[in-house]
Formats: sequence, structure tokens, C-alpha cells
Amino acid sequence: MSADAKPSPDVNVNEVLDPKKALSPVTVRLNEEKVREGFLPKIRKVAAKVPFAADALSVWWAARDPETPTAAKGMMLAALAYFVLPTDAIPDILPVIGFTDDAAVFAALIAILGKTVKPQHKEAARAFLQRLSTDA
Repeated sequence: MSADAKPSPDVNVNEVLDPKKALSPVTVRLNEEKVREGFLPKIRKVAAKVPFAADALSVWWAARDPETPTAAKGMMLAALAYFVLPTDAIPDILPVIGFTDDAAVFAALIAILGKTVKPQHKEAARAFLQRLSTDA
């Protein structure tokens, strides 16, 4: 998976995700808090080690965009929170395979919601990664 991953052209976000059926507000707020506190520190730490860093950052920018549909934001925040949380299906501390479950989550998310990740979100992700590599 790469920052240039394309969503399925047959997926209409508004048909798949009914905003009335979005994740519960309590869960969305909890995910939002976890992402706000932990995403940037973690991505700064692991960006060079994970091939999906640009995708994760693009999703992060899209989740912060007021134009992104509420239901899509809920799913994005869930994926970002999964990435941030220290406990997941495959522990991130395991070399080579530690982030494969996270990569799968982002691949699935982009397959479903890729149309909501706009070129400006991808560009912001690329610029962020460029600054990280320059600062290193």
C-alpha cells in the first residue's frame, strides 16, 4: 500500500456510510482523544519504519478536515486510534510483522473511504514526511 493507493471506484461513501449509523458519539470522542494525544508522537517515532506512514498521515489530515463526512471521520478516527493504541492484534514491537495489522486496517479503510482522502490531504502528508526526514 502506498500514498498513491486508489479507492474502489464503485464505492459510494454516502450509500455505504449512513451518518445516522456512524459510530456512537462516545466512541468517536474517545478515539478522537486517543488520536489527538498519541498519533503525532507515534508517527514521528515510526514513520521511517512503516511503509504506510503517508497513508496514515493522509487519513489523519482527512479526519481533521471539516468537509470530510461525519461517518467517514468516525471510521478514520477508529483506524487512527487502533494505530495509536499499544495493544492490538499483532504487537508493534515485533520486528517486521508488528505493523502488518495496522497496514491492513489502513488498506481496508482506504478501499472503502479513499474518495474522502483528497489530494490536499496526501500533499500535507508528503510535506510532513519531508519535514521529518529533513529534521532527522
